[in-house]
Amino acid sequence: MATDAQQACFEAGIKFGSLYHQFAGTPVSPSSARSLETAMAEAIENQPFCESVTVEIHDDRVMDAIDHENGYTELTGSLMDVEMRVRYEGVRIDTRMAMADGYPLMELVDVRDE
Repeated sequence: MATDAQQACFEAGIKFGSLYHQFAGTPVSPSSARSLETAMAEAIENQPFCESVTVEIHDDRVMDAIDHENGYTELTGSLMDVEMRVRYEGVRIDTRMAMADGYPLMELVDVRDE
């Protein structure tokens, strides 16, 4: 049987998997980045136990990734940072995804009983 903290960590992992794999490959440009950030956050916040999600798509990284005349690129983990808070049975989990050594690393930031 999983502890509440373990279940909360599992829930955070499910939400990151959903966020990443649902939106990876979405066309993005600096002009569409804000609306995509909002759509991603609101979609994941619909899931059970998800308290908050913040998505930041970096315009400079998007611009650097655009390699054709159409003015957009495909969303990848390298273009964004994400913070997420999950609350399960009195346990709060803070997580983030950010670039680390060229890889979009998803990690636990804090696990605490409340």
